[in-house]
Amino acid sequence: MDKKSIILASKSPRRREILRNAGYIFTVEEAATDETVPEGATPPEAVKRIALDKALYVKQKIAITDALILAADTMVYLGGVLLGKPRDTADAFLMLKKLSGAWHEVYTGYAILCGERRHIGYEVTEVKFRNLSEREIIDYIKSGEPFDKAGSYGVQGRASAFVECIKGDFFNVMGLPICKISQILDSESYT
Repeated sequence: MDKKSIILASKSPRRREILRNAGYIFTVEEAATDETVPEGATPPEAVKRIALDKALYVKQKIAITDALILAADTMVYLGGVLLGKPRDTADAFLMLKKLSGAWHEVYTGYAILCGERRHIGYEVTEVKFRNLSEREIIDYIKSGEPFDKAGSYGVQGRASAFVECIKGDFFNVMGLPICKISQILDSESYT
């Protein structure tokens, strides 16, 4: 694929993997922004705002006016309640216990900036976990995998054994709805 190089405004190794596997050329520029959910924001508003803040931060930091910048933010919601990254082992346990046997939503907001062009949007995917035993939850936490992930799990890792059903984009659950983003990049002549 002959594509313009992207600046990925993210420290997520999962987003890097998705972009790399889709054939994109990119560099990484981490965005040191506040990822606090704005009070009263809906899930789509929250993820889009945080993704845009990341992209704007990197745009200002690199000061290259025509750079193609991609930023994203992923959040997990269960019954309208945000499940962020766990603070500690006890927090991870409580989140995974709540997710056990339940449907939840994974929202990823994205922002694509290039010169004056902006495309900001989001994707939502529904995920259902099977019922988990306390032993499974404890063993999963001991693996260390939950600690840098929204909702305390990584669908592409050991938690793949917990997922009973997915409605929507699998890669959105990993942190980057690559199908939608690649369509935007191609249709908007960013390449």
